[in-house]
Amino acid sequence: MPAIARSFPPHRVSVADPAQVIDERALVLDAQQGDEPSFAQLVRRHQRRAYAVARAIVLSHEDAEDAVQDAFLHAWRALDRFRPEQPFGAWLHRIVANAALDVTRRRRIRDADELTDVHASPFRDPAEARNLRERLAGALATLPTRQRAVIVLHDVEGFRHAEIGAMLAIPEGTARSDLHHARAQLRRQLEDLRSAP
Repeated sequence: MPAIARSFPPHRVSVADPAQVIDERALVLDAQQGDEPSFAQLVRRHQRRAYAVARAIVLSHEDAEDAVQDAFLHAWRALDRFRPEQPFGAWLHRIVANAALDVTRRRRIRDADELTDVHASPFRDPAEARNLRERLAGALATLPTRQRAVIVLHDVEGFRHAEIGAMLAIPEGTARSDLHHARAQLRRQLEDLRSAP
């Protein structure tokens, strides 16, 4: 198993280079034959987006790192089951989403206390006022895990409902419903901000 960096990049997603998309299939095929440098290159190409997916589901940077680490390890072990005609990123993001949900379940079992990282938020806009970030983080933290994941994956990361459904193993209609309910709850909690001058 190639070494995987434990410190993932900040929550910014880069647009894939068309040349990378063209040769990704070759990297996958090489990695399936046990070529660790090819898998390491796949990790480098997808770690930012993988972190963003995990961060949409969990509430802390540390949990997102754990989920991504677990996901890449699982992907390496399951690589022989991947069909190279599929998009590698979509396959990997499903694994990341499941790993993040597992981390969330483990944390809930291990620690019933409220998370103390009130500043943790998938929204990292430095121009926002500190109060707004804290309010938004607090509002997101009150959402059920799946609703929080859906709203961030859709509204921040730009995934479509069908993609979110595949990642979270829920029907597309459930993803739509979760998005609707999450938005409604956030609107209620942050209504005073909308009416502020």
